[in-house]
Amino acid sequence: MRLCVFGDSFVNGTGDPARLGWLGRASAGAREITLYNLGIRGDTSADIRRRWQSEAQSRLAGRDDGRLIFAFGVNDCCPDDTGARRVAIDGTLDNATAILGDASARWPTLMIGPPPIADDSVNARIAELEPALAAAAARFAVPYCDVFAALRADAVWMRDVAAWDGAHPGAAGYTALARLVTAWPAWRAWFSTS
Repeated sequence: MRLCVFGDSFVNGTGDPARLGWLGRASAGAREITLYNLGIRGDTSADIRRRWQSEAQSRLAGRDDGRLIFAFGVNDCCPDDTGARRVAIDGTLDNATAILGDASARWPTLMIGPPPIADDSVNARIAELEPALAAAAARFAVPYCDVFAALRADAVWMRDVAAWDGAHPGAAGYTALARLVTAWPAWRAWFSTS
């Protein structure tokens, strides 16, 4: 399996001293996977919409074992210079619909929702966005993993996020996120059949 994972700094693993993030931990030991971590710190859904097709095409063209995962939303909810969302909620949903519609028509696709950070106003925006992202994924029968509520209630995640830069966890936090992902039936189905 060739697996392209698109997203932001949480996909990238920013803040993890081991440089594994959740993705490295969740895929550890899966030798049959060629993993492309395509997380870019600061990327919004608009940035991912602009780049994902060419990046996936260059890695998966002509192959029948390609798969995609998308994970974004926190940067969309962060404030811009005026205090507004970097990407308005309608824009995020438009981007998600375009991305997931196109992606799922080409390759098997999954989506992981945005996690909480140590900022209540941003978390309120994420809490508003999360169910709408889940609905966008459902529209294309793309399995969606909601991690927001579980991580918001996870003392390890929240403590780890607050301890560094207010957004990114360390190893313990990424381990908590990796546990949620690896327990997800859609993830387990992919890895049991790869």
